[in-house]
Amino acid sequence: MLLVGAAAAGFAYFISPVDARAQPTIVVIPYGATTPEVGRRLEASGVIRSASHFAYAARLRGVTRSLHQGEYRVSPAMPLLDIVEKIASGDVVLHPVTVPEGYTALQIVDALAGKGLGDAGALREIVRSGAGRYPYEFLRNVPGGSLEGYLFPDTYHLPRFVDEREVIGAFLQRFGEVVVPSWRLLGGGRSLHEIITVASMIEREAQVPAERPLIAGVMYNRLKRGWRLEVDATVLYALGRHKSIVTYEDLKVTSPYNTYLHAGLPPGPIANPGIGAITAALSPAKTDYLFYVARADGSHVFNTTLTAHLAAVRRLRGP
Repeated sequence: MLLVGAAAAGFAYFISPVDARAQPTIVVIPYGATTPEVGRRLEASGVIRSASHFAYAARLRGVTRSLHQGEYRVSPAMPLLDIVEKIASGDVVLHPVTVPEGYTALQIVDALAGKGLGDAGALREIVRSGAGRYPYEFLRNVPGGSLEGYLFPDTYHLPRFVDEREVIGAFLQRFGEVVVPSWRLLGGGRSLHEIITVASMIEREAQVPAERPLIAGVMYNRLKRGWRLEVDATVLYALGRHKSIVTYEDLKVTSPYNTYLHAGLPPGPIANPGIGAITAALSPAKTDYLFYVARADGSHVFNTTLTAHLAAVRRLRGP
């Protein structure tokens, strides 16, 4: 009985917290780490008493082959078996990152890399031409494999130390959940790529949400007539930088995205639109407007004739 009691006391000590008053700390488990290596990292961080205790507990729970890489928030106040379970279940730290509507793919890459959620070079390569790496039907015919337009703006909670393909995959999964059903319901025969391309221009042009359907109506009216869209935002995309004023010299930039030079839609989206702009592209206002020009406050004046439009331009921007 004494031996049994001693064994029970020893086991209780073995699995008990190191320090019930201690604060959590972050421990990083690298890819491919063995059970003893994981134990040594935890011991070095003061989270457990002994690496051998961790290895024994992992064997006891049958998870020696199921320990996941990643960043873990653990504490000396946690029982040993709870720490084992946390790492075996992959309960890693998640980092919030908010992507605003209208960000380009490269702006999203910068936001992710700035949070330590992937290598900027690897992320950049994926968003530029990585559509073929994913099984989604909506990416099947994307020109050049670019993911521009398909990275849905939202707040994401993502782990560090995972493959960049998985990080971008979270954006694509959200796009499939939110956008694709709306397109199937309201697309009206327009391809998804066309809708997202139009929505991206709406997103960059409309500062007043209520004007999105009107701007969409203008774009579709001009497309029906075979006119050039003449959207300033496409020129800025072709230039690769933001400017508060687009000059006449800028309008000459040689690019298939320059809608002042080329009729019809640009080759693809110029940004990643939110659901408001996508809804406007799916359900444009029924209007006769063919022109719009921005006021100083970001709202627009809409007109049906070139004469009225030019008068509005002179009034708002001067001769």
